[in-house]
Amino acid sequence: MTGLFGGVIGSVVLAITTDLFPFQMRGRVMGVVQTAFSASQVLGIPTGLYIANLWNWHMTFVAIVLIAIPVGLIIIVYMRPVSGHLALKQHDSPWRHLTGTVLVPRYAMAFATTAFLVTGGYMLMPFGSVYTVNNLGIRLSDLPTVYLVSGAFTIFTGPLIGRASDAFGKFRTFIFGCALSIVMVLVYTHLGRVSLITVIVVTVLMFVGIFSRMIPSQALMSAIPEITKRGSFNAVNASVQQISGGIASVIAGVVIAQGPSGDLQRFDRLGYVVVATTLVSLGLMYFIQRTVAEAHR
Repeated sequence: MTGLFGGVIGSVVLAITTDLFPFQMRGRVMGVVQTAFSASQVLGIPTGLYIANLWNWHMTFVAIVLIAIPVGLIIIVYMRPVSGHLALKQHDSPWRHLTGTVLVPRYAMAFATTAFLVTGGYMLMPFGSVYTVNNLGIRLSDLPTVYLVSGAFTIFTGPLIGRASDAFGKFRTFIFGCALSIVMVLVYTHLGRVSLITVIVVTVLMFVGIFSRMIPSQALMSAIPEITKRGSFNAVNASVQQISGGIASVIAGVVIAQGPSGDLQRFDRLGYVVVATTLVSLGLMYFIQRTVAEAHR
């Protein structure tokens, strides 16, 4: 449920962001936006564990409500609508407008890239806690520390990656992110029983690689749709994230198995799948950046 709301909110935020900022600045803006979403997910795990251990698991949902109410009030009072695109005439019905967005070839390539990009996270993250405790030998009481440190680090590195994508090129930053992700995913999925410090370092570097892919890719994709289709493009893109994430989780559940001692078996195979999807997304992103470069000449 939180993933669904996150996708809907994300599509709205990205649509507003692309209207407010020029393409040359979207890397740093996406860095802040992606940092906020990713940090909320990563930091939410240790916070949820703490609340559940302190009271019970029901209180985590109460905490979501208590946080959402003031945030909603702030949005209502202070956020101004971005409605300039509504003045442009629409000749198609909303349904045809949406289906027409899905069938545009260059949009379809962007949606496919998004599907491959999120596959890795949705394959590894749902089993991350079990893998860290049972395979890597980290105590359950130390698990919140892993997520807390890695989440705090993403808050620091996200904006830096966004600025780097604007300064050095979004596609170059994406290549760096793919290379680092491949290396760290292979390291992570082949780790044995290691120290807490080792797990934290590997996790942090893996998140840096993931951020270095997601931030420049979102910045590049924001330049693909026309202003009249930007909202529907981001809405479909968010839906693709949720659908591909669900499929990836199901595939991961079929691939891996839990041994008698609780350790996850064949977890390394998920790493190979993530590497393959990363390479495919790199190839697709090459054609996307060429399309965007031609449009901005």
